[in-house]
Amino acid sequence: MQLADNSLILFQGDSITDAGRDRVTGADLGYGYANLIAAWLSAAHPAKNLRFINRGISGNRAVDLEARWQTECLDLQPDWLSILIGINDTWRRYDSGQPTSTESYAKSYRNLLERASSGTKARLILLEPFVLPTPPDREAWREDLDPKITVVRQLAREFGALYVPLDGIFAAAATQRPMEFWAYDGVHPTHAGHALIAQHWLRSVGAL
Repeated sequence: MQLADNSLILFQGDSITDAGRDRVTGADLGYGYANLIAAWLSAAHPAKNLRFINRGISGNRAVDLEARWQTECLDLQPDWLSILIGINDTWRRYDSGQPTSTESYAKSYRNLLERASSGTKARLILLEPFVLPTPPDREAWREDLDPKITVVRQLAREFGALYVPLDGIFAAAATQRPMEFWAYDGVHPTHAGHALIAQHWLRSVGAL
């Protein structure tokens, strides 16, 4: 496994990462994949003394991460930085007429990674934004989301990040069970969907 003893793992993103966490103390990990990853690693490797922080915020886009990156990433000095961001950059185009161009998304995301690379020693884990076509109107989102997925793949190569291809993972899973089994609205994972993310995240660091 690639996680060294005493490593601090920071999860960043939007509502999928947030997963209803209690923000009063800042220690809560929510009910989602971040909590599942922390629980599994803590049980499997208690002697490693791994530490976990969740700073996902519901509704965030890449530009919103930029605005809080100093205090909620760089100041925390993580050893590992896990990022899942992008679906709201697509969603806001369709529900509120506030599009984020692929170029703007790429600029913001690159800025996040450049600042993390220069301001911390963190290893990067990039999670691909994803959508399933349920309800059916989500199918139209592919025009907007697919180029953003390409951006994340390119950045992962450029920055030497571990990469978790969630869009393909969820698409494959949806051939085995109905789409709603994994993400009830095509975006927000069910418990099974969060477990699917956690499973592939753990594989990416060699923990499974």
